[in-house]
Amino acid sequence: MLDTFLFQFTSLFTMINPIAAIPIYIALTEAMTPKAARWVAMRAAVTAFIALAVFALLGEVIFSFFNISVNGLRVAGGILFFVMGFEMLRGRTVPKRVDGETDGDFGSDVAVTPIGIPMIAGPGAITMVILMIQEGKATATPTMATISLFVAIFVVCLLTAVVLASGRQMLAKLGRSGSKILMRLMGLIVMLIAVEFFFAGIKPYIIDIATSIPA
Repeated sequence: MLDTFLFQFTSLFTMINPIAAIPIYIALTEAMTPKAARWVAMRAAVTAFIALAVFALLGEVIFSFFNISVNGLRVAGGILFFVMGFEMLRGRTVPKRVDGETDGDFGSDVAVTPIGIPMIAGPGAITMVILMIQEGKATATPTMATISLFVAIFVVCLLTAVVLASGRQMLAKLGRSGSKILMRLMGLIVMLIAVEFFFAGIKPYIIDIATSIPA
């Protein structure tokens, strides 16, 4: 079971890549108190855990019922991230805080989307847990493989919360001017991530269209 857990943990941690979520997390929690920002990181991790657990158990059924694919999720996520990155490059954040909205209300919204889903629990991670649960069912000990997967998801999400909170502490040391410069640089990084997401999702569609055209 330990070998299975280590494989699942390392695969998920690499796929989720918590460091990639830091730019969006920092941009959206810049004006929050450290306590509120940590709460956002923890809520985002909990959201990601619930999403990955649900998709691990019901992913195939959900995708089949709505006749959707992971590639569609990649395309949608790519568009969302590109808009966010562009706004960050201009020194703004998306989603924007509504007038009079408290840190708690705003934090609840951004922790779920876009940090929890689809930044942490993204298309790659969702696909991976679906495949892992199917592989586990084919082993000699399917119950243990399933338990191992859920433990791996929990540990990865917990470490992700720690990584995000550490990124927020780094921002505090840069000062106001440094944080503005970092925000714009991270906006560019988010846009690059968005392009990768978009083209990774749209490529299969283009291939299907190309192969369906008669020679």
